[in-house]
This record gives sequence, C-alpha cells and structure tokens, in this order.
Amino acid sequence: MIEWVSFGQGARPVPRPVPTPLVWAGAFAGALGLVALTNALVGTGRPVLVLTALSALAALLGVWARFSAAPGTALLCWLFLNAFAIPPAGTLTWAGSRDTAWLGCLLAAALVGTVLARVAHARAAYRRIGSPPAGTEPGDGVRDV
Repeated sequence: MIEWVSFGQGARPVPRPVPTPLVWAGAFAGALGLVALTNALVGTGRPVLVLTALSALAALLGVWARFSAAPGTALLCWLFLNAFAIPPAGTLTWAGSRDTAWLGCLLAAALVGTVLARVAHARAAYRRIGSPPAGTEPGDGVRDV
C-alpha cells in the first residue's frame, strides 16, 4: 500500500556549510572583481573604500562558510587589497600596524558572517523543533516540556 506523506512536515536539517575551497575560490574571484571595479571607478589610493567592500564580501562569504575558512578568506582579500588597491600596484608590501589592522578587520568580518549564520540557523531549527504539531494545543500533554 502507498502512504502519502507531505514533504513540508518534519524537522528540516540545518544547512551544511559550503566546502572551504569553494569559499576561497569565491573570495579570490570576488576580491579580484571588487578591487578591479573600485580601481576603475574611483582609482587607486582609496584603501578604506576597498577595505569596506572587501569586509562586506568576507562577511557575505562567511555566511555560507565553515569557521576554518575565515583565515584563508581574510588572507585572500588582504592580498588583493595590498597588491592592487594601494600604490604601487602589483607590489606586496607590509606596513606592520596598518596591515595587521586590515587583516584583523577582514578576519573579524568573515567570523561575524559565520557566527551570524550559525545563530540564525540554530534559532530557526529551535523554532521548528520547539513548535507544537498542527492540531494540538499547549497543555494537552502532547510535547509539553
């Protein structure tokens, strides 16, 4: 006998993070595109604008990533920021406190995106599991906690 079951019922699993190499490929392509677009529109020498855009990209990528992808994402974004957004273009430099702050900002953005996604997924899963089944009322003994 065939039993019809609605696909909309039951607990849905928490979404799985995207594999780390795919996140890093997105960081590579996204950082390249953002730095190229910013350099074309406003020119080089505006690192704060590029840092803001790359931080937003790192946070966006962090939403779909694992925590272990955050350092690599931050490093890839920093490489494009340092190599192509500040003069002389195409040359990697290290200015101690500035580059440390930039790396910290990019890493924090990636981690904030990942944490926000994990909290949102956990809250949604809690609401799905914690809500009573259709047709029951609180206090009737079914799933009372």
